[in-house]
Amino acid sequence: MAADQLAAQGHSVRLFDAMPSVGRKFLLAGKGGLNLTHSEDFAAFSGRYGSRQPMVQPWLQTFGPDAVRLWAAQLGVETFVGTSGRVFPQSLKAAPLLRAWLHRLRHYPQPVEFHMRHRWVGFGDVAQGRQTVWFETPAGRVSAQADAILLALGGASWPQLGSDGAWFPLLQAAGVQTSPLVSANCGFDVSGGWSPYFASRFAGQPFKSVAVVVPGINGVVPSGESGAGDARDARDVASWPDLFRRKGEFVVTATGVEGSLIYAAASLLRDHLDAHRAASFRLDLLPDMSLDIVLREVQHPRGSRSMASHLKSRLKIDGIKSAILHEFLSKEDFARPEALAAAIKGLPIRVSAARPIQEAISTGGGVHFDSLDNGLMLKPMTGVFCAGEMLDWEAPTGGYLLTACLASGRCAAAGIASYLQDAG
Repeated sequence: MAADQLAAQGHSVRLFDAMPSVGRKFLLAGKGGLNLTHSEDFAAFSGRYGSRQPMVQPWLQTFGPDAVRLWAAQLGVETFVGTSGRVFPQSLKAAPLLRAWLHRLRHYPQPVEFHMRHRWVGFGDVAQGRQTVWFETPAGRVSAQADAILLALGGASWPQLGSDGAWFPLLQAAGVQTSPLVSANCGFDVSGGWSPYFASRFAGQPFKSVAVVVPGINGVVPSGESGAGDARDARDVASWPDLFRRKGEFVVTATGVEGSLIYAAASLLRDHLDAHRAASFRLDLLPDMSLDIVLREVQHPRGSRSMASHLKSRLKIDGIKSAILHEFLSKEDFARPEALAAAIKGLPIRVSAARPIQEAISTGGGVHFDSLDNGLMLKPMTGVFCAGEMLDWEAPTGGYLLTACLASGRCAAAGIASYLQDAG
C-alpha cells in the first residue's frame, strides 16, 4: 500500500521481500474468503482497537472501511457485506485482487521494482543522508541505499510465510522502544485438558449459536473456577458483571478451544493469564433463552425419560453441548435443576495457557508508538519508517487487522513523502 501511494506520486520505489513471491499472508487470508473490512459504523469499528484506538484511529480517518471497498473497486474487485457485517470480495478470493494490485504497481510511469528472496538483516552506514540496508539473498549478502526506508516486517505469527519476528532484536539494538511480541487472536488450552473421551470424540467440532462471556470486576478477569460447582445457585450466573459477551461459534481442539469467539476474547484472557497464570470464561449454551426459561424447562416433569432425552426434547441440547455439560458436571449437579440451569447459561471454562505465537492468527506487541512520530518514522532513526503488524497494536478478526495494516501503509507513505519534501 505504501509502495502504491509513493509510486503514484512519481517516487522511485523498490520493494524487497524475503519470500519468493509477495503477498503470501494476504493470500492466506483469502483461504477464509479474504475478510477485507467490516461494515459497522466508524465509532464501533475504531473501538475494536482497544487501548490503541487513539493511535490507530487517525489512520482509519484517512483510509477506513469505505475507502478499502473503494480501493478494491478501483482494482476491479467488487465487494459485498456478509450476514455478519464483514466485507468480502464477490469471488471470496485474494488472488484476483493481488494480481490487479501488482499489475498496477508494475505499470506506473515509474514502476515499482520487486526484489524477491531478499531478507533484511540490518542497517549499514548513513552516507549523504542515504541509509544503507543489508539483505541475505541466495547469491549472498547484498546492500541497498535509499533516501527513506519503510519496514513492514509483520509480527511473529505464521513464520513459514515470512513474519518470524527476527527483526525484533535488530530494532532493539538500534534503540527502538518495543513491547514483547505475544499471541493475539489465538486459541487456548483448557486447564487440566479434556477427558480422553471428549477430546477424541469432539476435537475439531464447533459450538454453534453459543455465547462466550468473560466476567470481571473493575476490569479484572477472575482467575478461573474449577467447574460448574462454583455456580450451583442459578442466580449466581447474573452476579458477575461482564467485561466481554458475544454470540457466535468456536471450535474444540485436542487441548482446548479456538475460533472467532475465542479470538475476540483472547486479549482479555491472555493478559490475565500473564498476570495471574489462570483465567476463565463462561460458556452460555443457549444465549437466546433467559435463565428463568431454561430453569423452567429443566424443572419440567420428565417422567421416565433420561435427563439427556429431557434436555434434547425441551432445550435442544444434545451432541457437543450435552457432552460439555457431562465433561464438567457431577451426577449431583444434573440432579439439581438450579445447578444444571446455571451451567447451561454460564458453564465456567478455565484456561491455562494461550497457544504458541506461531499458531496465532496475529500478534500483539512490537514497535512502541513512543518510538514513532505521527508519520510513523522511527524517532531514533531518521528516514526509517514502520507500518503494519510490527507496530504495537492488535485487533480481533473481522476485517480490522487487514484494514489497519493497509491504513498504516497509507499513513507511512504520507510520512515518507513529507520527509522527502522537507529533505529537499
